[in-house]
Amino acid sequence: MSAAPPVSIAALRGARLPSGALVDIALDGDEVLAVVPAGSPLPETDGETLDLSGYLVTAAGAEPHAHLDKALSWDAIQPPFGDLERAIESWHAFAVTLDEDETLGRARATALRMLASGITSVRTHVDLLRGDDPLTGVRAMVRLRDELAGLMDIELVALGGPTITDDVFEAALDAGVDLVGGAPHLADDPIADLERLIALARRRDVGLDLHTDESLAGADTLATYARAVTGWHRPRSAGHCVRLSMMPATDLAELAEEIRVADIGVIALPITNLYLQGWDADHAVPRGIAPIGRLKAAGVRVAAGADNVRDPFNPVGRCDHLETASLLVSAGHLAPAEAMDAVTVGARDVMGLPAAGPVPGARADLVAVRADSIGEAVAFASADRVVVHRGRLVSRTTVSTRTATPLPTEPSRAAAPATTP
Repeated sequence: MSAAPPVSIAALRGARLPSGALVDIALDGDEVLAVVPAGSPLPETDGETLDLSGYLVTAAGAEPHAHLDKALSWDAIQPPFGDLERAIESWHAFAVTLDEDETLGRARATALRMLASGITSVRTHVDLLRGDDPLTGVRAMVRLRDELAGLMDIELVALGGPTITDDVFEAALDAGVDLVGGAPHLADDPIADLERLIALARRRDVGLDLHTDESLAGADTLATYARAVTGWHRPRSAGHCVRLSMMPATDLAELAEEIRVADIGVIALPITNLYLQGWDADHAVPRGIAPIGRLKAAGVRVAAGADNVRDPFNPVGRCDHLETASLLVSAGHLAPAEAMDAVTVGARDVMGLPAAGPVPGARADLVAVRADSIGEAVAFASADRVVVHRGRLVSRTTVSTRTATPLPTEPSRAAAPATTP
């Protein structure tokens, strides 16, 4: 991490919008003040000017579902390849040895990779642990949030299973966690655990972000969740929801309407669920991704995130919202523009954040990628990026490539024609 402080930006010159238009953008503090055709006069504000010729500018990436406390633990754990159950077993065995400083180091490295890719807002789940010190991960994540304040926004979700008692959740909220989370579909009595978590969030008057229906044919908790929070005033979202990918169209339409009425944001997590789901299939392996294209068409607020990064739940991952967008195109059948929306403005909406992007009046959280179009940005995901958070330059990556000059060769000779005597 550089020792240089963030730089206030007054103007971005020569940027390309997703529409193809070349524009200049004026920033005033943490807000986009004006967007005008390139070369036109801009209102004067305080700060530096960046030349973004050759760059495409969109709203910054937002990661609505991360696990920074688990990130980069794959090498230390050396877990077996496998499904969700094996991943949980591997993580729980490692978690009893969890060290706060080591956890902070892995989380920091992951968060800074996200920032370099253009992600300026992260919602991360943090495990409430079994044993004498259940808040080891919580303390590490609170320290991370404080350390990176001013560079990115980090929101914390307490993630606890049915064996984690309410007093531990309460302690996590007292320590600075923002939302209540959990995975009630994995409990012996999924509905009872779901109701417990909802009651806890209501009692503390905080939002909910639940791992929901994270198996292809497992427990159905999403419909109950929707009915229980309809009309509530706090943010609520549901991650994974892979069971929905296996539902008949009529049943999915009925459930989508309940989700829409309840105003639950649905978060697809393609890379982790592509890895975890379908190991026991005895026929064609299903994709196992929440069908957010159909849900969005039904009026549901949708987003997508990367979920786990190099831990027992996913051995790969690039900390890049454009990787998530690419997977939404190839495995989720979304158009590139729809996929980009799910990892930028859609993700911010589901997270309850102010709208951002190159639009007057929006939050000046922006990412510029060297590309000529949304399709090119999603396909090639150039690492050449400029990242602005609340009107300040917080990260810049410049890529340089040198290709050798081809050696001269003799012209190839065509085969001599056959001759006849």
